[in-house]
Amino acid sequence: MWQPASGCGPGCRAGGDDPARRGTAALRLAGVCAVLVIGLGIVPLLRRAAVRTGARVLLALLGVRLVWRGPLPRPGSLVVANHVSWLDILALHAIVEVRLVAKREIRDWPGVGALAAASGAIFLDRARPRTLPRTVAEVCAALRAGRSVAVFPEGTTFCGARQGRFRPAVFQAAVDAGAPVAPIAIRYDTTAAAFVGDDTLWASIRRVAALRGLTVTMVAASALRPTEGTDRRALARAAQACVGVTSGFDLAA
Repeated sequence: MWQPASGCGPGCRAGGDDPARRGTAALRLAGVCAVLVIGLGIVPLLRRAAVRTGARVLLALLGVRLVWRGPLPRPGSLVVANHVSWLDILALHAIVEVRLVAKREIRDWPGVGALAAASGAIFLDRARPRTLPRTVAEVCAALRAGRSVAVFPEGTTFCGARQGRFRPAVFQAAVDAGAPVAPIAIRYDTTAAAFVGDDTLWASIRRVAALRGLTVTMVAASALRPTEGTDRRALARAAQACVGVTSGFDLAA
């Protein structure tokens, strides 16, 4: 079984965040549940048109402010980003029309899974490593068809203060398709957003809803343009370096 490990856990969350006003968390959670109940029936019908709206509505209901900096990836790009939280998925869908490469388990997550599936997510079964070439081929086909595909090459979440190694396999799809690679750094203004260790989705949603406010900043670097014969490992290292420089990560960590 391919299960990347980050080494981050609950101790990475610093605490001390300003809490929301009394009752705000409960109202936010009720709003999220209402949107999910209504949206789960609408999103599959409207598909792409509803995904961005659904992501933005969920972020707003949770009190999450989204900031984008840098150029938008052009259609047909492989969008690669560091991974901190399930909120990363909503943030990406709120800005960029992408198909997401996600672990198979996300398909069963309420709300987030529906958004991912409606956007045409490519689900990776990490319990079956032999299916990885098939996943890379599916990503390549999507890129050649002009669809952007987003992936978190670290393979798991980190606390935000540290960054994992970008695994190179999916970068082969960009090489084969001749597609640009768009590195995006994702930053949060609190470690409370980190979805790490034995955290559950519901516990993380409740923690986020209980904050006075949360800002996620997405910073896009200039696209990398692989040519025929580009080494996927070198491409992965270059993309990781772009994300690290843009985020201010300690790449030696």
